[in-house]
Amino acid sequence: MFAAATAAILVALSLAITRAIRGPTVFDRVLAGNSVGTLAIMLLAVTGFLTGRPEFLDIGLTYGLLNLISTLAVLKFFRHGDLAYAADDEQRS
Repeated sequence: MFAAATAAILVALSLAITRAIRGPTVFDRVLAGNSVGTLAIMLLAVTGFLTGRPEFLDIGLTYGLLNLISTLAVLKFFRHGDLAYAADDEQRS
């Protein structure tokens, strides 16, 4: 059962990587990158369960937090062109 889940996750991972490469816009690529991160977390969890190593779940949680922060940073960079952009800067102009 878990081998079938692993195969399904790998198929979804390959489709997400294809979308990341061929995405027509930057936001499609960012969304595909976020999906790749989510699928990698799922693959870590299934692999940890199959091998009997629960520390893979801790690695997956850490990777999930990094995935969220990096996705927000990339979206902010593409929207404003600078990571140091503050909302007050727009109101002062």
